[in-house]
Amino acid sequence: MTHQRPADSRTVHVEGLARVEGEGSLLVEVRDGTVETVELEIFEPPRFFEAFLRGRRHTEPPDITARICGICPVAYQTSACLAIEEACGVSVTDEIAALRRLLYCGEWIQSHALHIHFLHAPDFFGCEDAVELAGLDLPAVQRGLEIKKVGNHLMEVVGGRAIHPVNVRVGGFYRTPSREELGALVEPLRRARDAALTSVQWVAGFEFPDIEIDYRFVALRHPDYYAIESGRIVSSEGLDVDAKGISDLVVEDHVARSNALHARLGGKDMYLTGPLSRYALNYGQLSPLAHEAATAAGLGTVCNNPFKSITVRAVELVYACEEALRLIEAYEPPDPPAVAVPARAGIGYGASEAPRGLLFHRYELDSEGLILAARIVPPTSQNLLCMEDDLRRVAQANLSLSDERLGWLCEQTVRNYDPCISCATHFLDVSVERR
Repeated sequence: MTHQRPADSRTVHVEGLARVEGEGSLLVEVRDGTVETVELEIFEPPRFFEAFLRGRRHTEPPDITARICGICPVAYQTSACLAIEEACGVSVTDEIAALRRLLYCGEWIQSHALHIHFLHAPDFFGCEDAVELAGLDLPAVQRGLEIKKVGNHLMEVVGGRAIHPVNVRVGGFYRTPSREELGALVEPLRRARDAALTSVQWVAGFEFPDIEIDYRFVALRHPDYYAIESGRIVSSEGLDVDAKGISDLVVEDHVARSNALHARLGGKDMYLTGPLSRYALNYGQLSPLAHEAATAAGLGTVCNNPFKSITVRAVELVYACEEALRLIEAYEPPDPPAVAVPARAGIGYGASEAPRGLLFHRYELDSEGLILAARIVPPTSQNLLCMEDDLRRVAQANLSLSDERLGWLCEQTVRNYDPCISCATHFLDVSVERR
């Protein structure tokens, strides 16, 4: 039995993150039964992507920004392309837009499968990692691996390779796949869709902490389908703006403890982006099968429990497989594979939904197409304040837990977000010191 500690004064300190795309730590300080300090300390050195984009040609951001993340490169490529094309006054054809959405589905499939089965699910079994989880539920881990392989394959066929795709360019693609190449993906995608439905049932059976938070949801919305790669930005409080509008509204602050900026809406309000927000704001745009899966999992039209984000991701995984199948069935190869994007002076904005949340870019170009200024706002910087607020709530409500269990729960609270700085595997060296 876990030894129970009194709600006294102590410090929960997670010193480092392992197997991550960033480095950070977690600190929760409790004094006399009250959580006084919550800090996510992001100490990975800045990589200065926005700085070294300056002076580059307007055709280069898709290849450069893809290197920001190895799990969601398509999100960076798509937002970059949308922003550059707007700055240059160009719109792509419907066929190119559909192929972009298909590539994005591949990214959602592989990223959601990875997070659900390998990075987040072990928490609910008390396992350190997916290897230990495989000893308890090997079929679930194998299922996740098979779904992820399908997403990777889709990215390879459309994007040229699964990590940092090389087939994406401003204006479209260098090469478009044939109907036969995409047709070969139909059966694997059907199997992945069915496996995803099984995963929804699996995660719905997990034991979730009892917590409900009244989030300020922010996400893309499209009038015709569940927003992934395009749309306007809306919120649960009535916001409805384009990519320029959100860029103008979001103010990022630097704090001493973090090399990741903290974003606020209107310079004052924290807000949530990611699967819970997409689901709450776009529930009506999900497919009938995804609705059925959500209902069977016990989700309503809105989910306010951050620990159930794994269930919402599983529902989105079903949708992404279905949407990929729909797009392949309707596929018309773009001819030509890209539209011309001539250089001109201008400012452009682009936003898309990375698997873990809203991502928007801003570029300013001169008349030769050289980049004068760049701004990239990833989901993690937008969610950091919500993460810290969740940590405060969770820690305060669970001070009766042992040091070990409280530390574990704090780690899991961060992993709910699948933050880009960690791509959320697990934390190392949790220590609790009493004062």
